[in-house]
Amino acid sequence: QGIVVIALTFLVRGTAGAYRMYVGEAREEKVLPNVIQTARFIWFISLVYLVIGTTLLTLIGWLEGIPIVRAFLHGIWIFMAAFDTGGFTPHSQSILYYHSLPYELVTIVLMVLGTLNFSLHYALWSGKLKEFFKNVETRTLFVSISVLFTISVIGLTQLRVYPTWLGMFRKGFYQMISAHTGTGYMTIYAPQFPQEWGFLALLMITMAMGFGGSACSTAGGIKALRIGIFFKALIQDIRRIMAPGSAVIVAKIHHIKDIVLEDRLVRSSLIILITYVVTYFAGTIVGLYYGYPFDQASFESVSAAANVGLSTGITDPMMPTGLKITYIIQMWIGRLEFMSIFILIGIAIARFSGAKGRSK
Repeated sequence: QGIVVIALTFLVRGTAGAYRMYVGEAREEKVLPNVIQTARFIWFISLVYLVIGTTLLTLIGWLEGIPIVRAFLHGIWIFMAAFDTGGFTPHSQSILYYHSLPYELVTIVLMVLGTLNFSLHYALWSGKLKEFFKNVETRTLFVSISVLFTISVIGLTQLRVYPTWLGMFRKGFYQMISAHTGTGYMTIYAPQFPQEWGFLALLMITMAMGFGGSACSTAGGIKALRIGIFFKALIQDIRRIMAPGSAVIVAKIHHIKDIVLEDRLVRSSLIILITYVVTYFAGTIVGLYYGYPFDQASFESVSAAANVGLSTGITDPMMPTGLKITYIIQMWIGRLEFMSIFILIGIAIARFSGAKGRSK
């Protein structure tokens, strides 16, 4: 995203104009009053998390029997990929390789921290705990994770996949957090998704990946802020229909500050939401074309477009070239969140039209 901002400063006259175009959601979030202070704060908390997270993972790995140097290298790798919601690990088995409950608990915390907006980190570090509980993003994430996990538990229980609550937590809940935060860590083998989880639980994981984490974080997907705005706007419209004609219905969301839910804000959020959904379905159709079942094709498509990395086993070196190209395009446009692409296309068209007009 930072690369896009830099590109826009070269392509658009005036940094302020480029920034407004990039935001595209009628909101300007500032962690601190100026960019330098914000950058210093982000560096500071990232380094603190790095030291704490790496130390804990190193100690756990060492106590589990991994040589200390190797435990440290694994620890710093796992921390960075968890906090940055990247999901890469030193082994193809992902977090399953370690077979360690403490390792899983620490990475759950790191994944959640990585998917939070830096404004929420600042609120936590400043002791403003009320902000954490009032914020539309944290509320949306809590409700979404709770509902999706509960439904997935129903599906997994019916199939008797994980008979104990500890097993359900280490396998079911872990995959849900990994999916919703956009990290992509796994404590199961990829083929277990289609072979053992069943349609319902797999659908819930797919939805979690599609929703994604917080805005202004490294997580992908639609983002909790847009999901929250959508449902708040839906409730507002229902209230408006039920209220007398003379009533004035004003809806607000709390995101660092109280924000009136204006039509422009709802419209811009809805455009991105719909564009993501269309992208998810487009990738699913390509997967179906190559003969994969709907549940697996949709899972892989959403995972690619939301930049998650979880897989049912479709994504491998031997998959069809057309599907590889599709997922590459999905990962690219999903990471840029569409608005940047729309802007760049608009700039290119405007420049081309201007050059064509001058040539006449």
